[in-house]
Amino acid sequence: MAKQCDITGKKTQIGGKYSNRTRATQFNPSGKTKRAPNLQKKRIYVAEIGKTVTVKASTKGLRTIAKNGAYKTLKEAKLI
Repeated sequence: MAKQCDITGKKTQIGGKYSNRTRATQFNPSGKTKRAPNLQKKRIYVAEIGKTVTVKASTKGLRTIAKNGAYKTLKEAKLI
């Protein structure tokens, strides 16, 4: 499966290894690098439906669940 957050939709990003200043003054032989999101696999109990749902969410997605509530957030993400 792809490394993607179920809540926020964050995915792996591809970028360079050097800052813009270094790139301007030096040859860049290293190519691209992958930056994966900070994904956590969590079991979340949803009281409204009385079930536990397993989600693969980034830490920002977990903060969104804590702020808005599990039922509302998972319903907006179409997971329940």
